[in-house]
Amino acid sequence: MKHLVRIITLFAALTGLLLGSGLPAQAFAQAAFPLASNGNRGTDVVALQHLLTAHGHPVPADGVFGSGTRSAVVAFQQSKGLTADGVAGPATWGALAITVRQGDSGPAVTALQSELNAKRGAGLSVDGVFGAGTTTAVRTFQSHAGLGVDGIVGPTTWKNLLWHYENITFGPGTMCAESPDGNADAHWATAGAVAQLEAAAATFAGTGNGALPVGDAGFEHGGDIPGHGSHDVGMDIDVWPIRTDSAQCTGARITWQSGTYDRAATRLLVQEIRAKAPGHVALIFFNDPQLISEGLTTSYPNHDNHLHVRYQ
Repeated sequence: MKHLVRIITLFAALTGLLLGSGLPAQAFAQAAFPLASNGNRGTDVVALQHLLTAHGHPVPADGVFGSGTRSAVVAFQQSKGLTADGVAGPATWGALAITVRQGDSGPAVTALQSELNAKRGAGLSVDGVFGAGTTTAVRTFQSHAGLGVDGIVGPTTWKNLLWHYENITFGPGTMCAESPDGNADAHWATAGAVAQLEAAAATFAGTGNGALPVGDAGFEHGGDIPGHGSHDVGMDIDVWPIRTDSAQCTGARITWQSGTYDRAATRLLVQEIRAKAPGHVALIFFNDPQLISEGLTTSYPNHDNHLHVRYQ
């Protein structure tokens, strides 16, 4: 009995240490290589493009998965005997993930540095040289992810880094942060979802209708968010409708029935969200009957005052 008590006490102490470090007891147990396909954007696409180049299938690292990237993925898949479907899934990422360490250089290191900067704010020079600074950033990430801390980026570190969510960048004049349920840290999502929304917001800002207010997305490592039935896998982001005075970032929150609701501008926003993620918008919940009739949004209870964008 005393032996059992000691085991339980030790387990509790270890669990406390993990929780006290900000990590769950099974850190990143849900980590998996992301899916990337035609129409995707973002940091993971940049990494994909650099890794393709490292394997002899050069493609511009512009962060947009277009026809050129798809062709390079197909060529790489054929060279490795993989299903040549042009989609970067687990098998393709696994074959692309080159193990790198201090002293290495080249496109694979550039991919690594881009990921560390975007997802962990590492502040590295993206120069493709694996030096002491990159080693420190890798070791810091490995500790953060609950991995073995050796400074070497092998398949497991690649998988956890590519899976890790990215924080939305609230550029001046393009987006503002809103947290209606007090979830101040809930502005994380997959790299693809973040980049696709940021691209839509940047284009929308040029229409003269003000910045885009962004509500809850997800937490850094996913999980339940108070006040939401989803938003736990980094693919759902809430945004506010647009006001006729373009003051949606500073004025009172509105619904589609409000006198200051700007349907035309909100329609433009929805169209931009869809245009910047072709084939990757699963749905947009918002109860404006006109936009629903146009096939732009879908009715759902409690979505009169915000648009719920779900990426796929």
